[in-house]
Amino acid sequence: MTSGALPGLEARPDLIAQASADEAMEPLASRGTLRTYLGIAPGVGKTYAMLRDGRARRRSGVDAVVAYREGHGRAATAAQLADLEVLPTRTVTYRGASFTELDVTAVLGRRPELALVDELAHANLPGERHAKRWRDVRELLANGIDVYTTLNVANIESLGSLVSRITGVHPAEPVPDTFVRAGEIKLVDLVPAALRRRLAQGLVIPQERVDAALSSYFRFANLAALRELAQLWLDDTVPDPVTAFLAAHGVSEPVQASVIVVGLEGSPADEWLIRYAAHLAGLSDARLQGVHVRDIDNLGRPPKARLEQDRRLLSELRGTLVELRAGDIASALIRAARQARACQLVIGSRRRSHWPRVLKGSTVADQVLRAAGDLPVQVVNVGRPHKSSDEWRPLPAPISRRRAGRASGAGPGTPPPRAICIEPSWSRRGSGQAGFACHSKRTWHSGRLPRRW
Repeated sequence: MTSGALPGLEARPDLIAQASADEAMEPLASRGTLRTYLGIAPGVGKTYAMLRDGRARRRSGVDAVVAYREGHGRAATAAQLADLEVLPTRTVTYRGASFTELDVTAVLGRRPELALVDELAHANLPGERHAKRWRDVRELLANGIDVYTTLNVANIESLGSLVSRITGVHPAEPVPDTFVRAGEIKLVDLVPAALRRRLAQGLVIPQERVDAALSSYFRFANLAALRELAQLWLDDTVPDPVTAFLAAHGVSEPVQASVIVVGLEGSPADEWLIRYAAHLAGLSDARLQGVHVRDIDNLGRPPKARLEQDRRLLSELRGTLVELRAGDIASALIRAARQARACQLVIGSRRRSHWPRVLKGSTVADQVLRAAGDLPVQVVNVGRPHKSSDEWRPLPAPISRRRAGRASGAGPGTPPPRAICIEPSWSRRGSGQAGFACHSKRTWHSGRLPRRW
C-alpha cells in the first residue's frame, strides 16, 4: 500500500482507518528497526536512557548519531552527548518565530546505522516534509536506518482520551499504537514518589513552575494511574487496556476532569483566589468556574457589588460564576464541584489563632477537607480580616519588617511586598506573610507551614 489517495475511500471511514493503520505499519517491514523509550510523564528519564544506550552502541562499534534532541536544560542528560555525533537540525521560521526541526534530508545524507530522535509525538510546522515526526521516523526506517526515540504514555493514540480525563488536560499529540508496537518498547519506569521528588528538586521544570505542576498534572494519583495504564498497555495478555483500567477502578466510563472550581465568599480575598485558580486552569487547559454559596437564611450576605466584581473578573478570565443557597456551605461547595466534574476545588481560608477556633468551631475549609472524599481540594491561606472591619487584609509583617517599612516612609497600613503578588511563589519561604501556603487534602506541598491552620 502507498501513502497516496485511494479511490472510493471518501465514503468508507472504516477503510480510511484501516489505511492509516496499514500506513503506520508499512515501513517497519524494511531493514530499519525501531526502539521506543516509553515514560509515564515528562521527567522520568526517557531521553537520558536513549542517549545512554546510544553511547553504548557507539562504543560497541555501531555508527550512532543524535538526529534530534529536545533542549530540556537538564545537565545530566546533556552530559550523555559527550561522545555522540550531533547532526544539524533545520531552523524554520513560522509567524515571526524560529523553531528547530528534525532534518530528515541531513540524516538520509549521513546514513548512520542508528539515529537517536527525541520526542516522537511532535507535530511539524506547516510546509514541512511530513506533518508528524513519527512519519519522519518512518521514512528513516524505510531507508534502513535504525531509530531510538522517546514517547509518553499520553501520546499513545488509544490511551489519549483516557489520559486526558485522568489528568484534566487536552489530549496530547497522538502516535498510532500499531507504529509503536511494531518495534521494541522499553518502559522507563519511575515510581510516582520519585518523580515528584525530582520535580520538587527542580530537575525537570523551572523552580517557579514546580508547585503548580505538583498540584495539577503531577499529582500522585495521576502518576500512579498513568503508570498502571502503561503497564496494562504493555501487557500482551490484556486485549483492551482502557476497559481493563476502568474495570479495575469500578467505573464504566472515564470521569471528566476539565474544570477547576474556586469557592468564593464575597470578600476582597476573592480577587486573589480567582486569579490564582485561573493560573492553575491555564496550566492544565481547564475551564474555570467560581461558586458562591449563600446561607439559606440570608445572614451574612455579601455586598452585591462584590459579587459583580467577581463575575466581571471571571468573565475576563473566561470563567463563570454560579450562585447557590444552602444550609451547609461546605457540602454545597463539594456538591457543586462534583456536578461540574472538577479536577480540583480551590478554597480560601483565613489564618486563625487557636482560641477562636476552639470557641467558634471548625472553619468551612476544615469541613470541606473532612467531607471531600476523593475530590482534590487545595486550601490557600488568604490572610484574615481587620479587627475593625469585615475587609480582608494580608497578615502583618514581622516587627523587624514593619520597622523597616516605617523607616522607608511606608505607612502603618502598607501591605508587605508579597501580599500584592497574584501568582503564588511557594518555593520562596515566607516570613509570616499571607497567602502563599497551600495544601491538597491534608498534605502540605511546600511553603511556610503555619503553627495553626
